Amino acid sequence: MNRLRVTPGPVLALTVLWFTTRAVMLWLLLHDNAPLLGGGSVAHEVSRLYFRWYGVLAHGAFPAHDTLWQYPPGAGAVLLAPGLLPGLTYFQAFVTLTLATDAAIAAALIRTGTRSGRSLLGAALWTGGLPLLLHLPLARYDVEVTALAVLSLLTLSRSPRAGGVFGALGALVKMWPALVLLGTPPARPTRTAWAWATAAGTFSLGVFAVFFTDPLAFLREQGGRGVQIESLGGTVLNLARHAGWSGRPHYQYGAIELVGPYVHTVATVSLALTAAAFGTLVLWRVRARRWNEATPYDAALSAVLLFTVTSRVISPQYMVWLVGLAAVCLTSRCTRQRPVAVLILAACALSTVAYPMCYREVIAGSWTGCLLMLARNTLLAAAAVLSLVRLWRATRPPAGEDEPPPAVRPDAGRVPDRALGVS
Repeated sequence: MNRLRVTPGPVLALTVLWFTTRAVMLWLLLHDNAPLLGGGSVAHEVSRLYFRWYGVLAHGAFPAHDTLWQYPPGAGAVLLAPGLLPGLTYFQAFVTLTLATDAAIAAALIRTGTRSGRSLLGAALWTGGLPLLLHLPLARYDVEVTALAVLSLLTLSRSPRAGGVFGALGALVKMWPALVLLGTPPARPTRTAWAWATAAGTFSLGVFAVFFTDPLAFLREQGGRGVQIESLGGTVLNLARHAGWSGRPHYQYGAIELVGPYVHTVATVSLALTAAAFGTLVLWRVRARRWNEATPYDAALSAVLLFTVTSRVISPQYMVWLVGLAAVCLTSRCTRQRPVAVLILAACALSTVAYPMCYREVIAGSWTGCLLMLARNTLLAAAAVLSLVRLWRATRPPAGEDEPPPAVRPDAGRVPDRALGVS
């Protein structure tokens, strides 16, 4: 069984830090109307948009004809959950559940970090890194999605079944957690995790199909999305406004997107880059030969980074995902993603300056707004490339060593007990 390292000092310090930072985040949320904090735009998402969807979902239907509904059916369960807390407004209940989920992530990271051979750096990164996004994480449901991805990774080594189920549930809420299963150890653990993920996903979809109408309505709206102003492509187009490009920002599909000449071309290039990123990840998976306890974590972070930077949309709440995955990586002393985690934290800080603090500058396409987004996206792109390179090098055999494919090795996919902290 796993031996726990009793470290009351660091655990107590992390607990105090969590309560202190979350109190500050709550205070900021209560003062969301301040111009520097977004003028009410952050909390508006919950109090109006989420609450409106809650009213539709409570009657057994998904918002089928709402262009802002672009989420898999599992998101409906998250948005319905605040209604289970009596005596609170929808906004109060939503924030309460988000804080509880945040605390659960911190607790899971602390528990993992106190195991023999593990590190509390992951818990420290989550506890101290999330507040860099100010109060935004409390007013989006991305903390709940990240919790499912974190639990999937942390349970994967001990129970591929549970890891697969958590990954599938996360994917049903917001697609990207399916990527966390990319780095499962080869052979039996991969087959088990993906089989249980498929079964859990299929069963859950069946439940939604029975109790709700139009559970797949989100697919229609996803196809129509354009280029968000905060994406890499959007940054290029925004800079092009200073060179005479005639496009303009326009609110559609729940985000500020750019419309005008060449937007379709930029969107197509983004999709092509996403396809190339997927192909690169598949190639890594095929050629990888060395696995340790951190490989699934590092692969998950690398995959989500690549899909994020090549996306047509990079909303500020996406940073919550990256902080969570980086935190999981840092629970292992074997991870190769420490420099990547530093870049992600820097990107979080810049992302906050861009939104909500200077979002008017970003929309206006001023040099301040353009340079902010260029710096943030350059950091994310650098993090994605560095993450992939370090993942690739860590899983390749030493030069000149010719190892057989994992499928023919009798111990393929088996992580040494010592590496897992098992005695």
